[in-house]
Amino acid sequence: MDLTFKVSARIAKPVAEVFEAIANPSELSRYFTTGGAKGRLETGATVTWDFHDFPGAFPVWVVEVVPEKRIVLQWEAGDEPPSNANEANASGRYKTTVTITFEPLDDGQRTLVSISEEGWRETEAGLKSSYGNCQGWMQMLCALKAYKEYGINLREGMFR
Repeated sequence: MDLTFKVSARIAKPVAEVFEAIANPSELSRYFTTGGAKGRLETGATVTWDFHDFPGAFPVWVVEVVPEKRIVLQWEAGDEPPSNANEANASGRYKTTVTITFEPLDDGQRTLVSISEEGWRETEAGLKSSYGNCQGWMQMLCALKAYKEYGINLREGMFR
C-alpha cells in the first residue's frame, strides 16, 4: 500500500496571482496558516508555518520552486516514531513530500492547483496522518479559492 494522495481545485485567477498567494508568507497567512507563516517559499529555504489547530510553529523545508509551475516541500510526517530505529534518523522522525503544481486554464484566466503528498510509513498511524493531511490540503485549496475569488478568510475563528 502506497500512502499518497492528490487533491485539486480550480481558482478563477491567473497562475502568477495564485502562485504568489502560496509562495508569499504574508499572503499565505491571510487564509491558511492561521498562526502565521515566516519566510518566502524559495528553493533551499527553511520556512516556518503555524496553525491555531496545531499550535507551535514548525519547519517546512523547500526542496524546489519553479515559479508559476511547481513547489516541492518536505515536513515532518507527524505520526508516531518507528518501532525500529533503523527506519529513520535517531530521533525517529521522518519527512513527507508535498508537491504543489499550477496549470493555466481558460487562456490564463483560471488556474488548476493540484497538491499531492507522499512518504508516510505503511502503518495505522501513517494512514491516519495521511488522511488528516489530505483533509488539511483540501481545506487549504477551498480557503485559497474563497480568499482569491471573494476576499474571504474561511479559517478565521475556525480553530479558536
